[in-house]
Amino acid sequence: MKLLLTSGGVTNPSIHSALVQLLGKPIEECHALCVPTAQWGHPMCGPASVRGLVAAERESDWQYLSGLGWASLGVLELTALPSIGAQRWVPWVRKADVLLVDGGDATYLCHWMRESGLADLLPSLPDKVWVGVSAGSMVMTPRIGDYFVEWPSAPDDRTLGVVDFSIFPHLNLFPTNTMADAQRWAADIGGPAYAIDEQTAIKVVDGSVEVVSEGQWTKFG
Repeated sequence: MKLLLTSGGVTNPSIHSALVQLLGKPIEECHALCVPTAQWGHPMCGPASVRGLVAAERESDWQYLSGLGWASLGVLELTALPSIGAQRWVPWVRKADVLLVDGGDATYLCHWMRESGLADLLPSLPDKVWVGVSAGSMVMTPRIGDYFVEWPSAPDDRTLGVVDFSIFPHLNLFPTNTMADAQRWAADIGGPAYAIDEQTAIKVVDGSVEVVSEGQWTKFG
């Protein structure tokens, strides 16, 4: 897959341009599927926040993700997929241009990506675009660090390892996400890692990594 790993979504012209380059056509010609699953695993999320994502409310955080003006917008709820069979949902994914994967708890999202079969399907989707927000980005990394594990049933902090670096999102957005916090987190991760703010994204295509930013970011390791 082609990855656009963000902290807060498509928040500025640079990230928007990177997304259009990955899609290969205008956003208004592209069909998107929203994946809200990670929200269910985080204590700060719930029905209201999931509704905000799928309803793409104007002047909300989701104007930078599901509210970008897609040709069509559907919902792919991973927890439902094992009960309906791959013959139904795999064609939905293959027909979409992009998966919009929202935040929450990355370990919960990782669990359901594996349980649903979506994780196994990803290698067969080289032209599909994955736009992650927060946990939707972190799930593609090898580890998220204990600092970000909120799901009580998580066995550890490991995630899919599609990329070889970890991500500390929301840099300086919250009192607990300062650069000092990021440095302590990175020391625990012990491998390549990025701290990114809401104006930053990491684009990954065929193993090539590019930081796209109009804000603040740093690389560790």
